[in-house]
Amino acid sequence: MDFSPSATSRKWLQKTEVFFERYILPHNAAWHQSVADGVYPPPFLADLRVLAQDDGLWNLCLPQLPLDALGTRLSNLQYAPIAELLGRLPWASEVFNCQAPDSGNMELLSRYADAGQSARWLAPLLQGQMRSAFGMSEPDVASSDPANLQTALRRDGDALVLQGRKWFITGAAHPDCRLLIVMCRDLDLAGLADTDAHLQHSLVLVPMDTPGLQVLRNIPMLHHLAPEGHCEILLNNVRLGPQALLGQAGAAFAMAQARLGPGRLHHGMRSIGQCELALQLACARVREREAFGRHVSAFSNVQDWIAQSRVAIDQARLLLLQTAWRLDQPGSDPQQLRSDVAAVKVVAAQLQTQVVDRAIQMFGAMGLSPDTPLAYFWSWGRAMHLMDGPDEVHLRSIARHALRQSAEQGASLAAYFTTPEQLQAPPQIR
Repeated sequence: MDFSPSATSRKWLQKTEVFFERYILPHNAAWHQSVADGVYPPPFLADLRVLAQDDGLWNLCLPQLPLDALGTRLSNLQYAPIAELLGRLPWASEVFNCQAPDSGNMELLSRYADAGQSARWLAPLLQGQMRSAFGMSEPDVASSDPANLQTALRRDGDALVLQGRKWFITGAAHPDCRLLIVMCRDLDLAGLADTDAHLQHSLVLVPMDTPGLQVLRNIPMLHHLAPEGHCEILLNNVRLGPQALLGQAGAAFAMAQARLGPGRLHHGMRSIGQCELALQLACARVREREAFGRHVSAFSNVQDWIAQSRVAIDQARLLLLQTAWRLDQPGSDPQQLRSDVAAVKVVAAQLQTQVVDRAIQMFGAMGLSPDTPLAYFWSWGRAMHLMDGPDEVHLRSIARHALRQSAEQGASLAAYFTTPEQLQAPPQIR
């Protein structure tokens, strides 16, 4: 495994860095001011997106990009350092059409949409003409076990009818959001006693303007209100045609895994970028601040925090690059990949809350304010402990994989013990 950036990766990273420094960073204050003024998306964002397309910096995160679509077709490993850069400003990914949840939805549609669905939804998403959302979590059940999901799909003749409630649906408040992909319990399958609980859910493509779909509220996360939204949505007798079913009925779990794997990697990549920035800001802060007659950077506990953050970021990056590499390899073991992606999800959340928390402590009161990105970074990191499944569910998945591996390997471990019985029976050497 060679994780040094390839020539292709270096080329696109350098182009993105130049664009980032020249166009995006100078607009950061204006982006925040526009959102504070209630103008979202900011008017200049469309111009930046046109510039990015003209530079070929478009759809950077889609290895399986259709051949007729504009984009780079970078592998997951090649995209990793670019995503790390874009993570430093949470709104930057949208400039390059790499924002969540659209990146995952485009991956999902490119794999499973039929020709009509691709023309209606995938093509405009790839061109940046619309946004989308993915409806999975629900307020009335423990969504950490997706088999619990209760939003129901029933059939009424040829019509598909949805009833239920979703919440924390990212992107649903964006004014350009046109599509909600809903994961729902398929009552035709749930009524079969011998059907596995993980084969009873389907995915449905729901236009946001469908009668019966109501965005109830944009839910703040730790008092941070995202302009694109983490919304609660009511689906009340939403009627759709049969063409709204995505892929095979009952295949939602398997299909969602194709979406969630790369998506969790992207979250992890962006987290590392935010942690790098937090550490840089903290180091600059403690070098210039003085307390008790010396620079804050001279205190041993501060140096420990810096060193611990440095080590943790580098460790997380190596895990993420290894997982990206494995995801790119044809024929990779699916169980190993699931365990690796789960590990990335857990490590990224832990990394961000720990590194940013140290940075806030080194900044002092200013770190709690909106004058730096640290308070937002910490809030987002805390949310990551729950997003895409709580840490505990992923740790359980990792442990189960390790136990399966142990059972499959079946190697004798007795020789590693030095009990009295072992010592009394030395091997014979011929």
